[in-house]
Formats: sequence, structure tokens, C-alpha cells
Amino acid sequence: MSEKRTEISELGEFGLIDQLAKGAQLKNPSTIKGIGDDAAVIDSGDLVTVVSTDLLLEGVHFDLSYTPLPHLGFKAVAVNVSDIAAMNAIPTQITVSIALSNRFSVEAVNALYEGIYAACEQYGVDLVGGDTTASRSGLIISVTAMGQAKKEQLSYRSGAKENDILCVTGDLGSALVGLQILEREKQVYLSNPDMKPELEKYTVVTGRQLRPDARMDIIHELRELQVVPTSMIDISDGLASEIFHLCKASGVGATIYEDKLPIDKQTFDTAVELSLDPITCVLNGGEDYELLFTIDQNDFAKLEKHPDVHFIGHITKAAEGKYLVTKSGTAVQLKAQGWKHF
Repeated sequence: MSEKRTEISELGEFGLIDQLAKGAQLKNPSTIKGIGDDAAVIDSGDLVTVVSTDLLLEGVHFDLSYTPLPHLGFKAVAVNVSDIAAMNAIPTQITVSIALSNRFSVEAVNALYEGIYAACEQYGVDLVGGDTTASRSGLIISVTAMGQAKKEQLSYRSGAKENDILCVTGDLGSALVGLQILEREKQVYLSNPDMKPELEKYTVVTGRQLRPDARMDIIHELRELQVVPTSMIDISDGLASEIFHLCKASGVGATIYEDKLPIDKQTFDTAVELSLDPITCVLNGGEDYELLFTIDQNDFAKLEKHPDVHFIGHITKAAEGKYLVTKSGTAVQLKAQGWKHF
């Protein structure tokens, strides 16, 4: 009798992580937090060290037909720094490992590292090691980021409590819309290589897809304002998905309001041009790398006038579920339809 075969797609990415995490037994008292947050947390005396790692694969996470190598290098670092930011910690070091096929020249690798070093400069991190190897398929990049914070400064996914205010930085949906434009122009080029891509009027959305920026500026500002978010996560898989993660980890529900969701005018107009619903792009887009966090109501006054922090809703009892209140006042159950890896 053959063993039952379960497809990974049946579990999905997060189901797979849960399955793999079952075997992880923490043996060292210095491991404060293992699998299950934006980064692991390790006790290192006066401060804690946070560690996060990400893998970027050609053909899955990026397409080199429209991704400049310096942008890709920058993005590979930024998405990891974003995980450190999501713990309310300050990034300090990274390691970078790459697997290269023989179609890459030394000049191409230098271009990739030009972006990596630009990100190191921007975020104040040191590149301290890594690995290089050959690849039989395409380019693979793995970055591990480390950061530091005091224990009391950390924000986990699990700290949100009833009546906390849900906040989001920047604007959402841009990266998804940018990806649609880049894919559209690629198809135009493939059908007629004489056609020049028309990207001039889409610089905001394509820039957000190709070279996202981790919101370390907000983390430094929260420090100055002495605000420690009660919970926090970065928006890599879409706003709705991340709300589900916070609610699951914290054992709460959430209500958000459509008219409070931040969207850039170019994102809105381009979504409409592509026959996409702008609010769907905001809820399910992913790859914006903005921060979603909750604050105690007592901290509202400190952030009330911040131009880049938007108050989109509040935390409720778990039994009240997760809802979006539309502009017409109808409460619609939130669905997490973000990026599916499998």
C-alpha cells in the first residue's frame, strides 16, 4: 500500500511553515522567539538580536527582462531590513549568498552588488559574509539580516489588544499595480521587439515594485516619539493577509474602513486603467513593504499629525471577526487573498 501524497498547494505557504515548525524544539534559553514572527529573537545580554532570512529566485520573485540588477540587489536587502523594522529593531549586519548560472558575467555580479552596497549605506548595515555557488537554473539570492533592540522595545505580532488602533505607513497597492504594468509592457515587447516600453507615466508604481524601501525612517521616528507599537508586521503578502496574521497571533479581531485606506493617485488611476479594483489592490497586493502596526489609544496623540501614518481601523474581540466597512457603511468580511507561493 503506497503512502498518501499531500500536495504542498493543499497546505499553502503558511500551512507548510506550521507543519515544518512542529519539529522545532527550542533547547537554548537564549532563544526568546523562534519561528512565527517577522524575525527570530535571541538574547544577547543587554540587548536582543533579531534575525531574519529571505530567498529570492529568478522566475519566481523577479524577472530579469525588466529588473535592473542594481535595483534587485537593493530590493534583496530592503525586504530583509523590512522584517527587522517589523520587530521595531535597528538592523546592523547582513550576509548575502548567491547562486549564479554561467550566463552571468563579472560585470553583472558587480551591478547586483552595487545595489546591495547602496542598501547597506542607506540602512546603515554591514555586509559581513555569505556564500557563492553555481546554479543550473537562474539567479538565486539569499539574504540574512540581523538587528538589535532592547527587550522592551520589541514589537511582536502577538501584542495587539482590544480597542488598539490599527495603523499603516505610506500607501498600499502600488507594487502590485507596478508589476502588472511591467508584465504588460513585457508582453508588448515580446510580440513586437520594435515597440518601446511606455513606462514614463508609471514611475511611482514601477519603482515600488522594482526598488521598494524598508520603512526604517518610521522606526527611528517611533523611537523619538517614545511609541512602542503593541504589535507590528510588514506588508509583504497584502494588507488583508497581514491583518489575519496579527489577529491570529494576538487572538483578536479587527475592523478596518475603506475610506481610511491609503492609496497613491497614480496607483488608483493605473489600477482603473488596467480594469483592476483599486481597493482589491490595496487589500491583496503585497510587496509594498510598508508597516502595519497597532498602538494603544493613549499613544494616538503622538502620531495624530504624522503625515505618513494612517489610522485605518481598530482591534476588536476575536469573536467579532475581521471586517472591512465600505464607504456605504456595509461591513464585509475580510478575505486573505494575498500572494500564494505554492
